[in-house]
Amino acid sequence: MAAGIAAAGQGREVHIFEKNEKLGKKVYITGKGRCNVTNSCEVEEIFSHMVTNGKFLYSSIYGFTNQDVMALLEEAGCRLKVERGNRVFPVSDKSSDVIRALTKKLQELSVNIHYGEEAEGLILEDGRCRGLVLSRDHRKVYGDAVIVTTGGLSYPSTGSTGDGYRFAREAGLAVTDLSPSLVPFETEEDVVKDLQGLSLKNIQIRVYQGKKLLYQEFGEMLFTHFGVSGPVILSASSYGAKALKKGSLTLSIDLKPALTAEQLDARLLREFEPLLNKQFKNSLGGLYPSKLIPVIVERSGIHPEKKVNEITKEERRRLIEATKDFRLTLTKLRGYNEAIITQGGVSVKEINPSTMEAKKVPGLYFAGEVLDVDGVTGGFNMQIALSTGWAAGMAAG
Repeated sequence: MAAGIAAAGQGREVHIFEKNEKLGKKVYITGKGRCNVTNSCEVEEIFSHMVTNGKFLYSSIYGFTNQDVMALLEEAGCRLKVERGNRVFPVSDKSSDVIRALTKKLQELSVNIHYGEEAEGLILEDGRCRGLVLSRDHRKVYGDAVIVTTGGLSYPSTGSTGDGYRFAREAGLAVTDLSPSLVPFETEEDVVKDLQGLSLKNIQIRVYQGKKLLYQEFGEMLFTHFGVSGPVILSASSYGAKALKKGSLTLSIDLKPALTAEQLDARLLREFEPLLNKQFKNSLGGLYPSKLIPVIVERSGIHPEKKVNEITKEERRRLIEATKDFRLTLTKLRGYNEAIITQGGVSVKEINPSTMEAKKVPGLYFAGEVLDVDGVTGGFNMQIALSTGWAAGMAAG
């Protein structure tokens, strides 16, 4: 949609071939149906939230910034608001308003939208891309430029089935290893089943490959029947995807990151003071969610029925360790049907970063998730899509 608006804005005749019955099916489900369109941080800061090939995006993001994205949507009638972490959403909390605004802009610019039309392949002649072939009747459609914006492999029900990677390979371009990203992890430990549905706020996570720290973040997470999910976990998956291919990772959760071990010990003593004759298992309600208490008790190695006044300093130390370093083993990522994005894609070495044109194949452009670029959650992947789409549309136009 961004590419179409940019190209048509220069007076070009533009055709969008959309395999679905409507535009923006993937946009519809982003941000849990609310659509986190971008992030309103300073433009320079955007690059620190990129995971793969952030430098490649300098030209396109400065060419069509987060402020430009917001201006385009507001002008097309989609009012926006900024929430925690500079995340930008439609005021209505409806992703359909974002799609409506972009569709309205396409209509104003007389872009031809062909619904239910799937591209089967590219027309490659004399080293150039001269058009595309449609699946339904193998009809050839010629044009001066073709922009591939097919997305990745995540949420295949929205039509992202990896077609763009095939088109790239057929044109002789390299495609890097692909993996699901911004996706929950599965864990080795069964204890997650007992904790299923428990959401933890204000925790800190660290993900290790052996002793090497891959990622750390402060925020929210969630236990599921298979493992762990939630905002900090999804972002961690971007940094853990490649490492997991070599073996399992260690997740360390600090349940009380605001307190040092010494401060937590003092807090424990304060909590225990009025409960000295109670059993240990019944003394932790002020410190942990009820679902977590049996697990913490077990991990501390303190007998659940032990009287609070009998707990030793060494036992408190073990309780503190179970709290500040709650460990789980991350064994694998969930599949593409649960992944927000795909990591990997058309190698950026093949693409001109200011135009998104394939260096070897004039007239062929790639934009969005089909490229080997990705960021963490918070509106950054939508910004990548819109900025690279805009760059391709401007250059092709």
